[in-house]
Amino acid sequence: MNHEGGRQGARIALAQLNFTVGAIEDNGERVIAAARRAREELDADLVVFPELALTGYPPEDLLLRPDFVGAAGCTLQRVAKAVQGIDVVVGVPRFQDGHLYNCGVVLRDGRVIGSYRKRELPNYSVFDEKRYFRSGNEPLVFSCRHVKFGVTICEDLWQPAAAHLARQAGAQILLNLNASPFHVGKADLRDQVIRERVDENDIPVVYVNLIGGQDELVFDGQSFAMDHRGEVVTRLGAFEESLGAVVFHENDLRAASEPAFAAPMSDVQSVYQAIVTGVRDYVGKNGFNGVVLGLSGGIDSALTLAIAVDALGPERVTAVQMPSRYTAQMSIEDATDQCQRLGVTGHILSIEAPFQAFLDTLAAVFHGLPADTTEENIQARCRGVLLMAISNKTGKLVLTTGNKSEMAVGYATLYGDMAGGFAPIKDVPKTLVYELARYRNRIEEVIPRRVLSRPPSAELAPGQCDQDALPPYEILDPILEMYIERDFSPSEIVAAGFPADTVRRVVGLVNRNEYKRRQAPPGVRISQRAFGRDRRYPITSGFVHENFP
Repeated sequence: MNHEGGRQGARIALAQLNFTVGAIEDNGERVIAAARRAREELDADLVVFPELALTGYPPEDLLLRPDFVGAAGCTLQRVAKAVQGIDVVVGVPRFQDGHLYNCGVVLRDGRVIGSYRKRELPNYSVFDEKRYFRSGNEPLVFSCRHVKFGVTICEDLWQPAAAHLARQAGAQILLNLNASPFHVGKADLRDQVIRERVDENDIPVVYVNLIGGQDELVFDGQSFAMDHRGEVVTRLGAFEESLGAVVFHENDLRAASEPAFAAPMSDVQSVYQAIVTGVRDYVGKNGFNGVVLGLSGGIDSALTLAIAVDALGPERVTAVQMPSRYTAQMSIEDATDQCQRLGVTGHILSIEAPFQAFLDTLAAVFHGLPADTTEENIQARCRGVLLMAISNKTGKLVLTTGNKSEMAVGYATLYGDMAGGFAPIKDVPKTLVYELARYRNRIEEVIPRRVLSRPPSAELAPGQCDQDALPPYEILDPILEMYIERDFSPSEIVAAGFPADTVRRVVGLVNRNEYKRRQAPPGVRISQRAFGRDRRYPITSGFVHENFP
């Protein structure tokens, strides 16, 4: 293909793919296949891939291994030789001048014609790029079909400098390689930020994002192209691999593939799909043959079961009921009903015998001491042992079913209901759990209505309800959001209208239970401040909030 002649303008393909961290050779093959498709099916002159596509994102401390970076370089050369007749812009780490850079490399007919070094290295929230990379300071502009393209990478367009430098260097359009993780409202935020760069420089942008789950992070895709007026002319789908195209000619950008716009998602729908994606990829990329979870008849495990089936199919999901002397008959009925609705294999394993055996064994040590949460926790730990045994025997991953509200205040049992390999709804507050369940039931009623209407209970003591130990979730969740996700002080939360005693109690529970959260399994991040990668508080701390002891 003659890149400087022929038809006018340039046809640009957006390759929104799901790469696996560390699977460098496989990632390279995926780049080769997508580039060939872009050339043959879309007649594209240029194809753009996400940030660090060849290594997957984020590689974390794999980047400290010279052999890892070396393997990425070898794969880059293999991609260059394998793809002919179309320019390829792909993300890869590269050693240059004795330093490691996060690069966007331009390949043409077997050779590297340009390598851009990411300028803005994010070092906040879930990002640690300054730990690994040196910052670049030069723009990269290359020509294809008489169009001058500027290359930028993700955070570069969240600040003004990189776009301005590329424009000054002659760029007519910006290509932006991304690994931008999902949280609620992220798509609108991206549009807003990119529109600012477009307005500042009177330049269109092609924004290509990663999709798929990587440990706690989920990447939603939603790649798009925005013309110089700030109008989005095409947008690819959320949480799905996609290959689309746009045409740039005479400073005008238009869609060149159908559909031009994927159907938009509501916040609740996008959260649900993010969690489904996170479960599917955590299980698949780590080689598990399925999942097993405890099904209590309550809302949290009911939602988790529906998510697991949507992610993996019913044949790869096992649900285990583990009733005790305190389990209501309706819980058994509702859990059995849900298994039947979803076509899931279910088992009922009573914990009465192991629970009594523990009580008998501990009787002499506990003599004269009143029953308390100790006995409740023993029940949860009996269940954890059973689930882990099934996991060991079958090779299925244990999904825990705890939500963010419980994780925040420690309303969970170490080595009990916290025992497992992945926590799908770990970042989902209880009130949103109900919204997600209602959303799923609008598609098909797979969660029995009684599960949604009955008061939540751990069923570890006679007549127990969550509200006996916690404030109502309608009060608890807003307090937790302000304290955990927005860093409000207790005094500011009280000023927002919440009772001081309740705020003091909730804040105390959050602070005291950091040690539990450190031992919790990873789970899907759907907020801007999830436990784990985002919120990193010390376990041992003498800090007391000012004027609020």
